[in-house]
Amino acid sequence: MARKKILFIVGDFVEDYEVMVPFQALAAVGHEVFAVCPGKKAGDTVKTAIHDFEGDQTYSEKPGHNFSLNFDFERVKTENFDALVIPGGRAPEYLRLNQRVLEIVREFFKAQKPVASICHGPQILVSAGVLKGRSSTSYPAVGPDVADSGCAFVPANDTASNSVIDGNLVTAPAWPAHPAWIRDFLKVLGTKIEL
Repeated sequence: MARKKILFIVGDFVEDYEVMVPFQALAAVGHEVFAVCPGKKAGDTVKTAIHDFEGDQTYSEKPGHNFSLNFDFERVKTENFDALVIPGGRAPEYLRLNQRVLEIVREFFKAQKPVASICHGPQILVSAGVLKGRSSTSYPAVGPDVADSGCAFVPANDTASNSVIDGNLVTAPAWPAHPAWIRDFLKVLGTKIEL
């Protein structure tokens, strides 16, 4: 298996499971995983939030962990990375206002490198203008934005456990989809795991 360098773009109040689980899973299979946040450096942390589905009209939010960054945002050069992951939570809501974040996303798409995004992460993809003519899913409340971007929106299934692959892009509606979207992202990365 060819070891890949995978970049995560995160920010304060990124969804806890949507950053912790894929970061650790991708590292566990042998990839090098780097997490960055605008305005922060390696060794700094971002606060995470735990979103849960408890029967309310929307998800609940609880404090999560402090997630350690291991690379400087200012040092990101997309040619040095093989793939990009954009987790969800509240971070994408404001990260999409950062022009360098949008440039990085566009550079990954222009180079046709693998990109994975989950939950509210597609808000960044919409703002970067990379979804037109593609298929994607997202958290249901982000669906209208995804559809308005010219993308074929694929709704979440009843358990929010589905994943959508469109070429180099893998998306999922929320953390219950981890088994599907991490498996699909590993396929797009060309990662083979022997059991």
